[in-house]
Amino acid sequence: MKISARNQIKGTVKAVKEGAVNAVVVISRGNHNGLKADITMDSVKALGLEEGKECYAVIKATNVMFATQKIEGISARNQIEGKIVKVKEGAVNGHVTIEDVDGMKICGSITNESIDALGLKEGGKAVAVIKATDVMVAVD
Repeated sequence: MKISARNQIKGTVKAVKEGAVNAVVVISRGNHNGLKADITMDSVKALGLEEGKECYAVIKATNVMFATQKIEGISARNQIEGKIVKVKEGAVNGHVTIEDVDGMKICGSITNESIDALGLKEGGKAVAVIKATDVMVAVD
């Protein structure tokens, strides 16, 4: 699979919570941070998603937000704490990459202004915040 999304995280389906139209698929990679994806039931069936199936969580870097700590009272279902392993600023936007306790890396594209305002620096801590509707699911 070759796609332009920076985050292609291999994992295993931990759970599928089916609804009438959509489902929430929990993708596990390691013991800590399950990623939640909100996709259609048609996609669940077309991809053959069921507990134990290997798959990929696919997230565009532009859909990753960052915070300096977990946020209470927010609708985003994915908040992944990690150590900042890379910060690369460009002319206007930069890329920040964190690594969680299980070795999962997540890269986000945010403005240089936000990088500075949040004090994001290599070796520091950050939380990647991702809406479940921004997580796509792929299978081989």
